[in-house]
Amino acid sequence: MRRTELFKNESIAVFDCRCEAGPHDKPYAEQHGAYSLSYVRKGSFGYRVNGTSHEMVAGAFLVGRAGDEFVCTHDHACCGDECLSVRLSPALAETIGSRAWGLGRVPPLPEMMVLGELAQASVNQHHNITLDEACLLLAGRFGELGGQKSRRNTVSARDRRRAVEAALFIDAHADQPIDLALLACNAGLSEFHFLRLFAGVVGVTPHQYLIRARLRHAARLLAEEERPVTNVAYDSGFGDLSNFVRTFHRAAGVPPAKFRQAAKGDRNILQERMAVAH
Repeated sequence: MRRTELFKNESIAVFDCRCEAGPHDKPYAEQHGAYSLSYVRKGSFGYRVNGTSHEMVAGAFLVGRAGDEFVCTHDHACCGDECLSVRLSPALAETIGSRAWGLGRVPPLPEMMVLGELAQASVNQHHNITLDEACLLLAGRFGELGGQKSRRNTVSARDRRRAVEAALFIDAHADQPIDLALLACNAGLSEFHFLRLFAGVVGVTPHQYLIRARLRHAARLLAEEERPVTNVAYDSGFGDLSNFVRTFHRAAGVPPAKFRQAAKGDRNILQERMAVAH
């Protein structure tokens, strides 16, 4: 694991984490030394904590609780895992609230992913929202999730691999038409069984994951580039501009054009959410 510190103050520390471990690397137990939220930007890996197993795919968040012992596994060969990891001080973690810290994983949720992309864009210095501001927004939104208990994953290793490979396929082809029949065929399962399997492993349905993969890409383009919103919609896989605007607005809380303004430093747009994290 290569961990590069990007930012640190009394409240948060932010790291770029990259792991090249694969199926032949033996997993080992570790312990969370702090409360943390790690946004999975690329790749996939397994995460076992508190008797539950989670498959981490792009768009998901690994939830670390100080003192918890965990194991990361890399059963699925791919091109490496990349995470943007935010460590929170005990005081900030307490301010946010403790109900969600036992989740272990947050599946790809639109409102979390767009803030993850906003934070990553600030790392890349493509906008004027500072990294600490973006991470505080992210932490505040996490605190609003509540504490739904994670379900124990009893799916076989082979079926977990099928679901993760499908998620990787969706990530790589999100700008193209993808339907349930294609994914089920690739996995060698009926549509009914594939749908249940994918939702059980990834935490969202294949269609939800596809839309959220497109939203991640769109948020990245809006924050980092100046191309027109219409082009962003089509380049991200949305075939209809009005549908894109509605979907993005529901995810980010603001329409695409205002999200871009926020990324350029318009604090008024994000002020209400910033208050949650302070």
